Amino acid sequence: MRNFSKTFVYALIVFVLISGLWTLLAGQFTERREFSLSELVANINDGKVEKITVEDDTLTVRLKDGAEARSRKEAEAGLSETLKNYAVEPAKLKDVTIEMKALGGASYWFGVLLPFLAPILLIGFFIWWTARQVQRGSMQAFTFGQSRARLITPENSRQRVLFKDVAGAREAKDELREIIDFLKNPKKFFDIGAKIPRGVLLMGAPGTGKTMLARAVAGEANVPFFHISGSEFVELFVGIGASRVRDLFKMAKKSAPAIVFIDEIDAVGRHRGAGLGGGHDEREQTLNQILVEMDGFETNESVIIIAATNRPDVLDPALLRPGRFDRRMVLDLPDINDREEILKIHAHNKAMERDVNLRVIAERTPGFSGADLASVINEAAIFAARSGRKTIGQPDFVSSIEKVMLGPERKSHILTPKEKEIVAYHEAGHALVAASLKHTDPVHKISIVARGRTGGHTWKLPSEDRHLFSRSYFLDEIAMMMGGYAAEKLIFSEITTGPHNDLERASDIARDLVTRYGMSEKLGPAVFGERQELIFLGKEIGTEKNYSEEVAQLIDREVRGILNTGLKRARDIITKRRAKLEALAKRLMEKETIEREEFETMMVAA
Repeated sequence: MRNFSKTFVYALIVFVLISGLWTLLAGQFTERREFSLSELVANINDGKVEKITVEDDTLTVRLKDGAEARSRKEAEAGLSETLKNYAVEPAKLKDVTIEMKALGGASYWFGVLLPFLAPILLIGFFIWWTARQVQRGSMQAFTFGQSRARLITPENSRQRVLFKDVAGAREAKDELREIIDFLKNPKKFFDIGAKIPRGVLLMGAPGTGKTMLARAVAGEANVPFFHISGSEFVELFVGIGASRVRDLFKMAKKSAPAIVFIDEIDAVGRHRGAGLGGGHDEREQTLNQILVEMDGFETNESVIIIAATNRPDVLDPALLRPGRFDRRMVLDLPDINDREEILKIHAHNKAMERDVNLRVIAERTPGFSGADLASVINEAAIFAARSGRKTIGQPDFVSSIEKVMLGPERKSHILTPKEKEIVAYHEAGHALVAASLKHTDPVHKISIVARGRTGGHTWKLPSEDRHLFSRSYFLDEIAMMMGGYAAEKLIFSEITTGPHNDLERASDIARDLVTRYGMSEKLGPAVFGERQELIFLGKEIGTEKNYSEEVAQLIDREVRGILNTGLKRARDIITKRRAKLEALAKRLMEKETIEREEFETMMVAA
């Protein structure tokens, strides 16, 4: 449709140009003012005519006042004879300049031929364009089933990625080195009778570097890299996905040794038989063809299939059996050392001030993926450029972390003085309870500046990377979340809508303690409820109750008891340390932001 519109515009422009040219040229032969011969003779006798230009039978008359007119003489008769026949005075005719001009050249032929050629040219152009569109459509029909994979050749140094360009993922790199060794020297594996894994599945959260790691394998092995997304196989027309799979593997075999990388393989690799089309939809046919192609590899074909997904739980078991995706590697979120290395890589070409400490930034970004850290570096550069500075400073990184985590500042979100006071006491309640409990993370910043969907925030960061969480930690977190609720209730004697997100998070944690983690003293070490998912959509749709109504009532009582206990702990702390609460709230209303150093000083002060 886009090509049709573009061509139509071009045709319209050509038509306008031809029409304009014809109008311009035709203007030379079109009389603006017509004299009869008798009028011409009268003007000559009156002495008004300065010059007459004769061009075949056409007379161009220029009057002494500068005006021009057209007239025609008698056919096959000279001008003098024609004027004599109309009784022109000879003395008056002598005062008139007569110029004879031969009609011919390009102007003549344009004037003669263009009225006939213009329609013919337009019709010819339309026929040519129609034939071209038909030819293009037929070519697209022949190429519709071809692979859309993007190829990165070893000669493309600009797009080549090596292991040194990928920070972290040490275990995955070690596992992948044997793949690289096989691609470089397959003979030593074949001689001993070993079979190299045909497929490698990379699993991890979004942004953990799955694609970069796959490209690095190809870069280290110096082999062609075919990159395609799982969604690019699926089309409306039946059989197109399978055709593209066949074409992709055909190209890979011709380029062997090579690597085929299928990103987001869960788009076509979900459990068969669970889709809306039963077992015959296009997605399942595509998956079947992938399985057939992987089984059809010869032992001497050096083609490795690498796939990536962040939903390994929805993949069809046939993909994961031995002989297909033999190796499965989990890419975790980077720890503090990995985050520092990732920051160094992304900050390589950035102009930074000397006092920038990437270690501190790594400490402030627990749970960040590689993509998040790249965004932090970029946002810091944008902050610096927006301020008119040539280098990036440490405050720029602090601001960029907050923006990535919580969203940009909502400067248009102006609170009334009363609302500002409520938010200040709410956030002060969170911070005060967090500082008073043993197992909560240290408070790094308190702010009542609106960001994202929050009117304020209390920013806590762990002192070290944590992988296991205790019951005490969860209970202290619940009490901290109840801190804002308790502060509003104590100071203003009523509750606003502000704590709704805190209550939601606290309720989720309390229910998980009882039903998932076996941390309930009354219900004991058991898991209650089976999570069900609609595999075709990949969405959690509910939890099946595999317990009695009596147990359900016990669960509800346990959850309610945990929440009430957390609220009581928060209320006791705030009541006991009310003076600290009011001091924090007043300071927040004055400055809007309290950093960690100032907060710890206020907590220590009498």
